[in-house]
Amino acid sequence: MHDTTALLVELGSVILGLGIIGRFAGRIGLSPIPLYLLAGLAFGEGGLLPLGASEEFTAIGAEIGVILLLLLLGLEYSASELVTSLKTQYPSGAVDFVLNATPGAIAGLMLGWGPVGAVALAGVTWISSSGVIAKVMTDMGRLGNRETPVILGVLVIEDLAMAVYLPLLTAMLAGVGLAGGSIALLIALGTVGFVLYLALRHGRLISRAVSSDNPEMLLLVVLGLTVLVAGVAQQLQVSAAVGAFLVGIALSGEVAEGARKLLTPLRDLFAAVFFVFFGLSTDPAEIPPVLLPAALLAIVTVFTKIGTGWYASRRAGIGPRGRWRAGGTLVARGEFSIVIAGLAVATEPRIGPIATAYVLILVIVGPLTARWTEPAASRIQAMLAGRGKKPAPAAVSGGPMPSHDDLTPEHAGRDAD
Repeated sequence: MHDTTALLVELGSVILGLGIIGRFAGRIGLSPIPLYLLAGLAFGEGGLLPLGASEEFTAIGAEIGVILLLLLLGLEYSASELVTSLKTQYPSGAVDFVLNATPGAIAGLMLGWGPVGAVALAGVTWISSSGVIAKVMTDMGRLGNRETPVILGVLVIEDLAMAVYLPLLTAMLAGVGLAGGSIALLIALGTVGFVLYLALRHGRLISRAVSSDNPEMLLLVVLGLTVLVAGVAQQLQVSAAVGAFLVGIALSGEVAEGARKLLTPLRDLFAAVFFVFFGLSTDPAEIPPVLLPAALLAIVTVFTKIGTGWYASRRAGIGPRGRWRAGGTLVARGEFSIVIAGLAVATEPRIGPIATAYVLILVIVGPLTARWTEPAASRIQAMLAGRGKKPAPAAVSGGPMPSHDDLTPEHAGRDAD
C-alpha cells in the first residue's frame, strides 16, 4: 500500500477509534485517559496491531496536544489569580511537593535510575490531574463546596510550579550540567516573572491586540501565537509546554473565554492523540514487570495526596468532612505525569512503563477516592468513637435511654462544613 494511503487509513482508524473510546468512557462515567493509553499499548510496538506509517504524524500531533493542554490550562487562570494563590496557598504547595515528590524520588533512586530519573519520577508522582479532577468535581456536583477553592488553589500552585520544574528537568535530561541547569532555571524564572508582569500591568492591551469578533481570526491568531511562543521557549530550553502555559496566562477577559470555547475541541482531539502516542511508544511486555512497584507507589501517593488535601483544607478552616473530600479529590494523576514521562523516556526508557502503569492505576482510583474517602473516614471515626465511649449509668427513673438511632438531628448535631 502507498505510504500516503497507509497514513490516511491508519490515521482515520486511530481518530475514529478515539471517538468510540471517548463515547464509551462517557457512558460508564470514566475518564477516557486510561482507555487512550490502553489503545496506544494495543497498537504500538509489541501490541496487537502495530501501526507504522502514521507514527511520525502522530508524534507531531502529540506535541501539539501537549501545547494545547497547557494553553487551555493557562487560559483558566488570570495573572492576578495566580499571584493571589501564591500568596495564600504556598504553604500547602510546599507540603504537597514534599509529601508527593519524595516517594517518586526515593523510588527512582531505589530502582537505580540515578538523579535524573529520580527527578523525573518525582514529577510524575507529584502533579495531580487538573483535567480529571475538574471533571470529577463537575460530575459529583461539588463545584459549590467550601473545599473546592482549596483544591483549585493546590492545582494552580502545581501548574505554576511546572513553569520552573519542566525547564529544570529538560536541562537535566540534556545533560548540560549544574551551570547549564542554573542558567535554564534563571531563564525560566525570568520568563515567568516577565510574563506575569506583562499580564498584570498590560493584560488588557495584550488581549485587545489579539481580540477579534471573527472566530476564525481569533483562532488563527491565538493558535499561531501559542505555537510560535512554544517554539521560541523550546529554543531557549524553557520547554514548549511552559511557553504555551504563559501565553494562556497573558490572555484574559473575553479573549480568553472566546479562545477557550474555540480551542477546547482541538485540545481534546490532540490530547487524545498525545495519550495514544505515549502508549504507542511503550512496549506492553514491559508493563507486567513494573506493576508491583507502580502499585506500591500508587498506594503510598494516594495517602500522601489525601494528606495534602486534608492539610490545605484545615489551613482554610474547612471542617473534617470537607478535608477528607479535598484529599480524596486530589488523588488522580493524568496528563502532566504523562507529559513528564514523555520528556524523560528518551533518556531513561524505563520510566515509560512504570509511569503508564502508575497513571492507569490512579486515573481509575482517583474518582473512587473522591467519592468514598469522606464516607470511609467518617465511618472509621464513628467506630473509634464508639469503642472509646463508656456505657452510660442506668437512669434512676423514667424510661430507657434512647439509642443512637433514636437521636434527632438536634441531639446528634451536624458537621459545620
